[in-house]
Amino acid sequence: MPDGANVGQVPVPWGHLGTWGRFKAEFADFRQFVRHPRLSPRLPRAPGPAWRGEWLGGLQVGRLFCWVLLLWAINLTVLGPVAATAASFAGAPRRIPGMLPWFLVVVWAPVIEEMVFRYGLRRPGRALWLAPILLVGLFFGRDSMVQLGVLIAGVGAAVALSVSGQRWSWSGSRRFSLKFPLVFHGTTLAFAGLHLANFSLSGAALWFLPLMILPQWVTGLVLGWLRVRFGIGASIMLHALFNAGPMTLLWALTRWAPGLLDG
Repeated sequence: MPDGANVGQVPVPWGHLGTWGRFKAEFADFRQFVRHPRLSPRLPRAPGPAWRGEWLGGLQVGRLFCWVLLLWAINLTVLGPVAATAASFAGAPRRIPGMLPWFLVVVWAPVIEEMVFRYGLRRPGRALWLAPILLVGLFFGRDSMVQLGVLIAGVGAAVALSVSGQRWSWSGSRRFSLKFPLVFHGTTLAFAGLHLANFSLSGAALWFLPLMILPQWVTGLVLGWLRVRFGIGASIMLHALFNAGPMTLLWALTRWAPGLLDG
């Protein structure tokens, strides 16, 4: 079997529906997936070689925007205020500056974080090969040239492994499938927990910490579902679009209403 166990590839069950109907069907599938994560069915990808489908995915851009609008709305109206209130009560002020470099937030972070936390959801064998490169970038990539080098090396190596058609045994694939629910939710929590680094936690009340990363946890659930159903390219694109929203808002406030940020 190919690395990642491409089991259960079937026609999209909601392919005959319009854009809104398909989004509702996808949302229902996402809810079911979160309750019972599993590797099948794998939805059709872009035509051509398997590596092309893995990176280009099968999700339409219009529905990516539906997902990002939903996540923005949930985070802006519910999860964001809850996280901010929890951080205030915990005594954990943010230590990340408001306006980070666009490349870091919209390109580098989506690619590296998706490759670290979600590439292995379907490609565990290849993810192990890529781990040294990606983890160096995740934890030590402070310099812009290091970030660019890790990005090129990580993506290049992943594409090369995809084209090479590296294989792993069906027995290993089967064991991974049995443990997949634990892997999915564990990596989602790890992804959310990474964002505690955005806060100064010295002396913070520990019981508030889960509430402080609720936005990243919910977003991670959607990104993980996208990765499994549509490919790593789809989760990277949604992650980039999601990050671009706050960056655009901060840029606009900095340019036209800096007093709001000072307050």
